[in-house]
Amino acid sequence: MAQPNRNARQWKFLDIFTAMFFSLVLLFFLLVFTPFGDPLADSGRQALLLSTSDPKQRHRFVSLVELGEHRQPIEPCPPDSVDHMPCEDPKRNSQLSRYMNFYRERHCPLPDEMPLCLIPPPLDYKIPVQWPESLHKVWHSNMPHNKIATRKGHQGWMKEEGPYFIFPGGGTMFPDGALPYIDKLRRFMPIKGGIIRTALDMGCGVASFGGSLLAEGILTLSFAPRDSHKAQIQFALERGIPAFVLMFGTRRLPFPAFAFDFIHCSRCLIPFAAYSGFFFFFEMLLIYSFRISTSFVRCSMKKYWIGFADATYFIEVDRLLRPGGFLVISGPPVQWPKKEREWEELQAVARALCYELIIVEGNTVIWKKPDRDPCLNPNEFRIGLCDESDDPNVAWYVNLKRCVTPSFINGGYAIGKIPGWPERLLRAPSRALIMNNGIDLFQADTRRWATRVAYYKNTLKVKLGTPAIRNVMDMNAFFGGFAAALETDPLWVMNVVPARKPLTLDIIYDRGLIGVYHDWCEPFSTYPRTYDLIHVASIDSLTKLPGSRNSSCSLVDLMAEIDRMLRPEGTAVIQDSPEVIKKVARIAHVLRWVTTINNKEPESHGRGKILVATKTFWHL
Repeated sequence: MAQPNRNARQWKFLDIFTAMFFSLVLLFFLLVFTPFGDPLADSGRQALLLSTSDPKQRHRFVSLVELGEHRQPIEPCPPDSVDHMPCEDPKRNSQLSRYMNFYRERHCPLPDEMPLCLIPPPLDYKIPVQWPESLHKVWHSNMPHNKIATRKGHQGWMKEEGPYFIFPGGGTMFPDGALPYIDKLRRFMPIKGGIIRTALDMGCGVASFGGSLLAEGILTLSFAPRDSHKAQIQFALERGIPAFVLMFGTRRLPFPAFAFDFIHCSRCLIPFAAYSGFFFFFEMLLIYSFRISTSFVRCSMKKYWIGFADATYFIEVDRLLRPGGFLVISGPPVQWPKKEREWEELQAVARALCYELIIVEGNTVIWKKPDRDPCLNPNEFRIGLCDESDDPNVAWYVNLKRCVTPSFINGGYAIGKIPGWPERLLRAPSRALIMNNGIDLFQADTRRWATRVAYYKNTLKVKLGTPAIRNVMDMNAFFGGFAAALETDPLWVMNVVPARKPLTLDIIYDRGLIGVYHDWCEPFSTYPRTYDLIHVASIDSLTKLPGSRNSSCSLVDLMAEIDRMLRPEGTAVIQDSPEVIKKVARIAHVLRWVTTINNKEPESHGRGKILVATKTFWHL
């Protein structure tokens, strides 16, 4: 009988551990830093539109269009581009790093890489259902994406019914509808009475929560990324609810400091108190490789993981929340099974920032931000105050910071001290005082836009105030005077403050209005066909470098982007000098718009002109 080889090497526990460790390290890098790890990028993927023309040829074409020497309509884009968003293209972005969801943030192609073509509507596109009926139903053919209805119909998100998608008003944490959920919140928060006006809903789904708050006089800006649900923000905008495509990743969100009276997360799955990737990987290794109990690992490691905590996301929420404002989180990790560690860590961050715990009820927690300044308890997260050189209102392509912004910097003030709604709309906020002659500028701007909007309606016959116009954008909003003049109309306005101009978006939020920062030399983060009316004063200035007459992008590309955002039969109102309006009219012709050129209102000084255009309804 053969004797076993006693010198043969035996596999020991350490060998098995080492082999599995390095295998999992390899798998970790494949999943996180390569396209193989994200089936979500494959699930809503569309053809990446690449410019096949020579850049010099493209520049010549743009020049010919601006000079009026090219009169033929610009060609349509391919049929598979109907939902194309240049800066949120899954195929392009899937090649980027997964770290902190960097690949789901904005990543825009260079202008020469984008084709100069017009995004077509879907084959059976119809003029959208008008407000307020659109809150409850939209045409299926306008967005024939059944994925959400199939996956989330049982939670009350939406369902298909005949030629429509129907919206019962539910959500993952409120499948019976948002109204009973809001009734629960009103027991602990001043939902009525104008104390709360501006809200941010993070990871909003189809925005039923924000849509339901409109009846309470609360204007909610809802956001979510383009992910496996693909069209959730597209559905929200089709319904007439303020919404925006956005990912909470590595950068500040494009809003000023202390903008929102109320910030809400309902199963948004944002890791507000994320911990280090290394520690997370080590913990997962113990749980899944060695089948050790999750509760045992987390209980045993508790004294270690708190030292690895990173409260960056909570700190960014704190930057955006007005002093005295309310933060509501429903769903994981709030008293959620197997999320005990994350829940304890979230509470620890809130205590560090002196947030007052209002209530924990079921899986919902409500905190109130302190209205005193500064307040920062000793904490294990190594959180400190931001340096005085940090401007908390600068938020365009700015990386997240792990420091807390003093609450009353630059004249910000708390809920309870700021006037309630609607008084705050027409009262100059204290943050206007930091500008030279800020109060006088504010009051003059308010008067000017009240007069001009009346002229738009009565003389130019723009359909403002009618059911035909619900979603409105002001591309160069300044103090938000245009939106303020429309407040009694059944519409909402996305006020855009160009990132290269004075950062006045904080004043817009202090008025009780909403908006974002943006650079108009890049495409906007919205789906095609999402606005009924787009308004812009001084359009040529949006293409210029600050303090220069030189352009950093072309007016043709900017107007093609307006065309992408505008619904068929939608309206564009553009104001500028006669020379610029003449150029705009030439470009509008090749975009297939129908235009009229008008004088400014009689009360206005200067020689400006106003172009009113209608986007024609065409099919491939």
